[in-house]
Amino acid sequence: MAEREIRLLVNVDVDDLERALAFYTEGLGLRLARRLGPRIAELEGASSSVYLTAHAPGSRPFPGAGGERVYDRHWTPVHLDFVVPELEPAVGRAVAAGATREGDVHEYGWGRYAILADPFGNGLCLLQFLGPGYDALASAT
Repeated sequence: MAEREIRLLVNVDVDDLERALAFYTEGLGLRLARRLGPRIAELEGASSSVYLTAHAPGSRPFPGAGGERVYDRHWTPVHLDFVVPELEPAVGRAVAAGATREGDVHEYGWGRYAILADPFGNGLCLLQFLGPGYDALASAT
């Protein structure tokens, strides 16, 4: 039996599916692929599918969880990076669609990025690679 490829599916909890669809399509350029019932939407246009799933604020993510879902700005060790061809227009679209910009643009030899939060408190970065992008880091070691 051949090994199966592992696929990455990204799931983002939101409290308002329609508002999330507007943000992720208008602000980040993803496209609605399909709805999977009244609380879940599948988006395409990135290297992995993104699923928006509506959950009520204050609900628990699993039985016995120590915390509840909150949709104000929160920190998590996992965030999404969206690679864009031009940083400033992408940041402008995201902010116009409801993102919060967090700080100045960061610049490195491999590229530039801006840190934002979506309207549901989830952190994300918009990256613009320059030259070989991350490959510049790999060849430097």
